[in-house]
Amino acid sequence: MTEPVWISEQDVVDLMSLPEAIDALERGLVLEARGEAQNMVKTHVAWGHNNLHAIGAAYPGAGFIGTKTWAHTAAGACPLLILFDAETGQLKAIIEAFALGQMRTGGISGVATKWLADEHADVLALIGTGKQALAQLAAVHAVRRLKQVRVFSPRADSRREFIDKARTRFDIELIEAASVEAALADAPIVTTVTRATQAFVNAADVVQGAHINAVGAITGERQELAQDVFVRCSRATVDDPAAARKLSSEFIRAFGAADGWSGVASLSTVVATERGRQPGDDITVFKAMGMGVSDVALGIELFHRAAARGRGLDIKQPQRCNPRLTTGVN
Repeated sequence: MTEPVWISEQDVVDLMSLPEAIDALERGLVLEARGEAQNMVKTHVAWGHNNLHAIGAAYPGAGFIGTKTWAHTAAGACPLLILFDAETGQLKAIIEAFALGQMRTGGISGVATKWLADEHADVLALIGTGKQALAQLAAVHAVRRLKQVRVFSPRADSRREFIDKARTRFDIELIEAASVEAALADAPIVTTVTRATQAFVNAADVVQGAHINAVGAITGERQELAQDVFVRCSRATVDDPAAARKLSSEFIRAFGAADGWSGVASLSTVVATERGRQPGDDITVFKAMGMGVSDVALGIELFHRAAARGRGLDIKQPQRCNPRLTTGVN
């Protein structure tokens, strides 16, 4: 039996770039649409302002099942992706998942932008400058050759710090926007990646035909998009429809009545059918909840790359021991 491997953050970074992650995510989404990958509905428990999350997926044809878990706390987090053999249930890999998570979260927006944004769009309004923001910018830039990015977050020092960092990585005009409205003005692509609890994107501020990646509001207390955005929305797409039904207060309000959810498509269907933006579309919205199909798709690709290049640290396969059923010796 092959021993499992521990794949570190440095291994992940060395083995995969964000554009490569976008390609791997697309392949995983196609498998999901074909029924060859099954998603485990995201679950979480909250205490105070902290959350424990768990997501996962099965790729039985590829020989893998996996789960990613992390506790998001004010003091930080430690995400781990665990891969098992789909036939035997034995451990195959433990992958440190900070960089992996950024590539998954950014990359899925890249996939959505590729299929749903206007093919000539070259301006991005980026709302939010936290840990995920740089990967979001990079992912959109990987599928659309951006000329300008307008950056807004409530704190001016955060905006400037982000712009300074982005300028060292991208040859793009970066503009500090003084307000959400200034950032959104005539921007054909919008990405929101915040922890806001009150909606701040209003339909009146969004240009005709814009595409929105709504990334930040993944638990019930959060909101980014006002409900009038959905009134103008030609196509609403999510990575994980089940998670959106359960946790996205924005989508629950917009589509929860009657059979409204029938108008919400999965991103896997969009990719598999190659049905991108249509000429008559107004606003398109992609809601990224985070799903196991995406994380495990990247994990499988990283596992194969690590094996081919001799990367990762071999660890011992866990061995069964009988439990002590009494206080005496077994």
